[in-house]
Amino acid sequence: MAAIERFFAVDHPAAQGHFPGNPIIPGAVLLSETLRAIEASLEISLSPGQLVSAKFLHPTRPGDLVGIEYSDCASGAIKFACSVGQKTVLTGVVKCEAISTPV
Repeated sequence: MAAIERFFAVDHPAAQGHFPGNPIIPGAVLLSETLRAIEASLEISLSPGQLVSAKFLHPTRPGDLVGIEYSDCASGAIKFACSVGQKTVLTGVVKCEAISTPV
């Protein structure tokens, strides 16, 4: 299991209007940033991969530091879990079939 981090700025543009007075980072943005961080860390492209599952468990807010733990691609799939502090905010699995194209 490897680990990386992503910080969502307090003024992150995706949080504007999502939701006024109680901003959150949209799930699609969290998922996209998670997959991009894994791609960069492994120096692979997941673009031909298939998202098997994604569960959003708690909101991620502007200003949060998200820890991303993930498995390698050896089994043909990457399992990942994102957390803010001790709270898991996202879990998922993405297929990766012998992908070795650098990002």
